[in-house]
Amino acid sequence: MEAEVADELPPPPGWAYEPKWDGFRVVIWSAASARPGNGTPGGGRIPRLDSRNAKALLRYFPELEPALGLLPAGTVLDGEVVVPSGGRLDFDALQNRIHPAESRVRLLARETPAQLALFDALALRGDDLRRQPFSQRRRQLEELAVELGAGYDPSSGQPWLLSPSTTDIAVARRWFHEFEPAGFDGIVAKALDRPYAEGRREMVKVKHRRTVDCVVGGYRLQKDGGRVGSLLLGLYDDAGELHFIGHCSSFSEEGAAALLQALRGIESRPGDAGPAGFGEHARHPGAPSRWTGDKDLDFVPLRPVLVIEVSYDQLTGDRFRHATRFERWRPDKDPRDCTMDQLERPKGPALIEALRRAGA
Repeated sequence: MEAEVADELPPPPGWAYEPKWDGFRVVIWSAASARPGNGTPGGGRIPRLDSRNAKALLRYFPELEPALGLLPAGTVLDGEVVVPSGGRLDFDALQNRIHPAESRVRLLARETPAQLALFDALALRGDDLRRQPFSQRRRQLEELAVELGAGYDPSSGQPWLLSPSTTDIAVARRWFHEFEPAGFDGIVAKALDRPYAEGRREMVKVKHRRTVDCVVGGYRLQKDGGRVGSLLLGLYDDAGELHFIGHCSSFSEEGAAALLQALRGIESRPGDAGPAGFGEHARHPGAPSRWTGDKDLDFVPLRPVLVIEVSYDQLTGDRFRHATRFERWRPDKDPRDCTMDQLERPKGPALIEALRRAGA
């Protein structure tokens, strides 16, 4: 079951509110469980940890296998794999856990162990719970959490965490702000009387968004070559080099075609004086990685004269994790004023303290 993005939480009554964890969404299968709905083998004789698109993930998190072995047979849970580190949820460390080398996987399992945050129950001891309302599923999840030793304290040494839940919207709004420094993305709302509807956007999520002024350092074309596919964005570091930090692609087809004509005049060409594109010693777009594969990552560098205001939801290190949203052009802004210090990192309770407060 997925969530629809909204600007405001749905008002009570009838809703439960939970913090949105920053991890990998997973379906957790006990040993000897069957896939709900079709009766075909799912977990089989061994437990499974599957991504939303049914990719097997347990091989990357071997430290979680003993915990999954404690689940009652015929149990299927909805949750998130997370890596707490440095007082917050560390998505960078979590991404690094997906590595092809088994020796590296084993090393990272010791250095940055993962935990499982639970927020829904799809089946329990062979009973399919998906047709039950969320209020009943949550009650059974809480009972199972007691059996597993799951709580709200990531420092407890337990692999299981129980996601906090409240029906008080004032508490949820407080969590929205207090949980952000601990690495949470926002708040998810679930209707108390609705069943679990896989593949449908039955939940509502409100995410943090901030704006930043960026320099346009280049662009990529759409496949047909007649329109801008995405603008490549940069910010200057203390040394005055422009670093690639993400992209923006929220343009209409008509707007993308007109934008291409405007950008032609500031493309970098041989013999041009002055800098173009991204800094010589800075991060550039198009670096190959295990995430990009064989994707064509060529781009057209531009002279750094255009400034754009975009909004973003999450940072991974000092770059945007997802595509940004276009807000407006900033012809009044000096590109050199577009620096890294615009990227906000909110201060507040660390992960352990935030969860303890929620569970109190």
